[in-house]
Amino acid sequence: MDYTLDVLLRLLATPSPTGFTGAAVALVEAELHKLGVQARHTRKGALTWEIAGTGAGHVTYSGHVDTLGAMVKAVKPNGRLLLWPLGGYDWATVEGEDVLVHLQSGEMLSGTVVNVRQSTHVHGAALRDLRREAAVMEVRLDAVTGSATETRALGVGTGDFVSFDARPRLTPAGYVKARHLDNKAAVAVFLAVTRELLHSPPVKTVAFHVTTYEEVGHGAATGIPPHTDELIAVDMAAVGDGQTSSEHHVTLCVADGGGPYDHALGNRLRAAAARAGVELRIDIYPFYASDGTAAWRAGGDYPVALIGPGVDASHAYERTHTDALQATAALMLAYVGA
Repeated sequence: MDYTLDVLLRLLATPSPTGFTGAAVALVEAELHKLGVQARHTRKGALTWEIAGTGAGHVTYSGHVDTLGAMVKAVKPNGRLLLWPLGGYDWATVEGEDVLVHLQSGEMLSGTVVNVRQSTHVHGAALRDLRREAAVMEVRLDAVTGSATETRALGVGTGDFVSFDARPRLTPAGYVKARHLDNKAAVAVFLAVTRELLHSPPVKTVAFHVTTYEEVGHGAATGIPPHTDELIAVDMAAVGDGQTSSEHHVTLCVADGGGPYDHALGNRLRAAAARAGVELRIDIYPFYASDGTAAWRAGGDYPVALIGPGVDASHAYERTHTDALQATAALMLAYVGA
């Protein structure tokens, strides 16, 4: 768990909005290099590696390193930035958040997401009544600028990526708080599981596929190893009213907005959890899709299941517990016979 948390906190602190994931992918690859594991890049930018098994069968675990974020849609006349969202989130969940604007030069400018009526002392009730949407949200840059001309002179332009500050924290009670636990929690677990498999080889051959476009719906549409017998997407399990998922447990999602996952594979995961003594929560997410959904829609000819650690406040300032990370790793190891 110490290794998992070390990797997770560093990964969370590495900006990787969908479409701009190079630094995060490089961090994962560097960790694999330390472990002596060779990874392969797909032309689309995903990362895949494999641990040979001692018996038959090939399982691929898929997770994504891309996160929610934004791009500069326009420079406003007042020098502030209009944003184009990357991924599905409510603007209210990013209001007040610190950001980095990633310039074409490689430099970064800091700023904050605010709305056009941010001051209650100026706007009063109009602030409370304001509907948070793209047209009324803007980035206030931490630079001396009051016009579009001055902002452009800083090197800012349409299409520059904008990353939200993840603000990763580990609490004494074992909670991890941050943006982008979706899905960097799973990727950190992948590295920890890989580390374990190098010491205790699995029965089934295991591949890990880390994608870079899941938040916009097509992450695992390509790149899944062709000899995959079973695909298990590992992603956050959304916690909330009406759900069984918990920040302290791993969940099997049996259906989401893309429809039901494979029933037989789900049952095999239930059996593996029972053998390993892992309490497995079962849930359905109505407003959710995964890399498994993308792989199936692209024509993937294999059963697909979805598991993951419980995460509270999904697509906002999220939280999980080390219990859920541990349980997810234990289920992954148990399923491949390690």
